[in-house]
Amino acid sequence: MNFCIFEFLNHMNTKKTGYPVIKFDFPTRRFCQTLDLKDDPALIAEYVERHSEARHWPEIVEGIRSVGILEMELYQIGTRLFMIVETAADFDRDTAFARLATLPRQAEWEDYMSVFQMSRPGASSAEKWQLMDRIFKLY
Repeated sequence: MNFCIFEFLNHMNTKKTGYPVIKFDFPTRRFCQTLDLKDDPALIAEYVERHSEARHWPEIVEGIRSVGILEMELYQIGTRLFMIVETAADFDRDTAFARLATLPRQAEWEDYMSVFQMSRPGASSAEKWQLMDRIFKLY
């Protein structure tokens, strides 16, 4: 699917209609992670705004793609964030996130995001986002 069309469709969907997914022609892996935001409605609104297409930092998106992340989605309800990361099957998360931490503006972005997140200042993305265990699947 054309990326621009995918983005348009993604923005048109709601909780009730669901979200389209991209299928790849090769084996992939999915990482599910969680993080909590500070319980402050103004900070949460700013966090959501900073992740909008109009306000995110292009260098961060480029860095995410450059370490091998194919797709990344963030979901939010209240103070809880849930991230889905889709990668090629041979993706090494530890190596990729270590490399991500060294990319231009990444440390600045992480420090800025720590204002909104329940995490310690200076923590890397890999330290903040906790991997979740899958406890059920239905295929």
